[in-house]
Amino acid sequence: MATAHPPLPPRLIHHYHLLHRRLSISPSLPPSVSSKHCSSQRILTVRSIAADPRSNGDDSISSPSSSSAIDFLTLCHRLKTTKRRGWLNHGIKGAESIADHMYRMSIMALIASDLPDVSRERCIKIAIVHDIAEAIVGDITPSDGVPKAEKSRLEQEALDEMCKVLGGGMRAEEIKELWTEYENNSSVEASLVKDFDKNLLTGIILTQVEMILQALEYESEHGKVLDEFFLSTAGKFQTDLGKSWAAEVTSRRNMRLNNRPR
Repeated sequence: MATAHPPLPPRLIHHYHLLHRRLSISPSLPPSVSSKHCSSQRILTVRSIAADPRSNGDDSISSPSSSSAIDFLTLCHRLKTTKRRGWLNHGIKGAESIADHMYRMSIMALIASDLPDVSRERCIKIAIVHDIAEAIVGDITPSDGVPKAEKSRLEQEALDEMCKVLGGGMRAEEIKELWTEYENNSSVEASLVKDFDKNLLTGIILTQVEMILQALEYESEHGKVLDEFFLSTAGKFQTDLGKSWAAEVTSRRNMRLNNRPR
């Protein structure tokens, strides 16, 4: 069943189809992917700021206007209502949303031990924004057959459009910088957050701490065995903290499996 989203503000509805035309997926991709991720149900426009007479077009301002901020937050609401498709594909009822996942990753960064030359604050910020473009493109998984480069292109363009909704300026540039840092794995902070999250490498999903913890919880709640989410993590963690937390999750899972009634 499709997820119901709240109505868009009138200022966004006016330009609803513009982003659909801009974020076109290559015709060589499977039709199911094109319709799934480029339909007007999933792709909404975010060009209202440029068309809004109240916008002065000045990207140098440090803070968004109230109007821009509320439009941006309305887009972000879709992160709360869009379910993570990896769990839906495994028949999990009441699966977590994208926002659920991002929130717990942020908490992980908040409680992580202090590490030399690592900014915990920056880790928190990266965790908050790393999947923000999925408010527009949705949760694209390897099973959709979208090449990694194409997925990155779609998310980059979606992020750029969201930052236009925010009105540009310092806050929008910071979001872009944090997202790009994560996407390129270009800092020790990005590497740590990737250990909390997941990587996409040659089309294979490499689940990391947050996902295997969620898998353990779904196994307990739904009586399922989700082996693939644990098998795919072996040897993939980049940091000592990630390795330590993953080992703890795995230990608890093994204990639960060993104590199951035979």
